[in-house]
Amino acid sequence: MLVGYMRVSTDGDRQVLDLQRDALLAAGVDERHLFEDRASGSRDNRTGLAKALAFLEPGDCLVVWKLDRLGRSLSHLLATVNELKERGVAFWSLTEQMDTTTPQGEFLFHVFGALAQFERSLTQERVRAGLAAARRRGRRGGRPVAIDAEKMAAVVTALEGGTTEAAVLSPPFSPPHRTRSLGHRLAV
Repeated sequence: MLVGYMRVSTDGDRQVLDLQRDALLAAGVDERHLFEDRASGSRDNRTGLAKALAFLEPGDCLVVWKLDRLGRSLSHLLATVNELKERGVAFWSLTEQMDTTTPQGEFLFHVFGALAQFERSLTQERVRAGLAAARRRGRRGGRPVAIDAEKMAAVVTALEGGTTEAAVLSPPFSPPHRTRSLGHRLAV
């Protein structure tokens, strides 16, 4: 059975589902098996998509007008289609002519997967290069130090001397208000 999913980014009169609806119906999707969302693709809570995915059974085919109607990103799209495949459900994108029931569609899907992996690798490489360049310039990433080494030594000495954690977390040892719950980090 063909099950259609359509989405527009805004819930208003500016964007309508007519183009997608007409294409899905022309492809053979029954009007009763259409699911829709009127929300940004970046949102996680797309109830129409959730209903469509729950409705699908092994042997069915999820049909969309265009790939970007289904996935928030390439990785999200690939994860969704892989999940469908594991459930025995096919995927068909009309505009890109990607049909996972055909060898060509399956190949195209694997090419998209390879591109997504390539994109992730490039991003990781850029991040590592940027962090290395920052370290060479003496910059250190992460959260700013709340207590300098001298104060930390005084805190440890006080704790070893029997001072309570509550006393250590009050002046003169206390760090800025955002980092007061340091007790778990001060274990000696």
